[in-house]
Amino acid sequence: MGWLLVAAVAVLAIGFLVWKLSAGKVPEVGETAPGFSLPDQDGQAHTLERFRGKWLALYFYPRDDTPGCVRQACAFRDDWRTLDGMGAAVVGVSVDDVRSHGAFAKRYSLMFRLLADTTGGVATQYGSIYNLGLFKLAKRNTFLIDPQGRIAKVYAPADASTNSQEVIRDLQTLKRT
Repeated sequence: MGWLLVAAVAVLAIGFLVWKLSAGKVPEVGETAPGFSLPDQDGQAHTLERFRGKWLALYFYPRDDTPGCVRQACAFRDDWRTLDGMGAAVVGVSVDDVRSHGAFAKRYSLMFRLLADTTGGVATQYGSIYNLGLFKLAKRNTFLIDPQGRIAKVYAPADASTNSQEVIRDLQTLKRT
């Protein structure tokens, strides 16, 4: 029985180390946001530079069509007009592919871009990846990026139910200063 406990602890410790080492560093407020070039749900490439001059809510989420991800995407959809009126774009990122993003965006009438980070490279740059060897998932983290391309606010982890409203509140505050 003792060897079973030791084996279980070893497996958990190794899993924790793999997770910690592969997650990358979450960019801090004031740092330049890591650049990216990823295809959206229509296969069109998008870069961070494309959003220069606008605020950007860049949110990472685990998987298309899972309950928390649907809740978060629909909240951003419902708040999209408010965010757009404040000069902010919304972009979702996960490790799902272009086809999956296309079906997800269509199913829930999402008017913003979903980027396919199938290798997890961009999520890693943002400290937003669970890399479990052959299986990767994006962490639910959101970054509010200012018009100059700097991190203005970090939500790590983000709450799927309240994230879009938090972004709106913080954007209102940041735009006043």
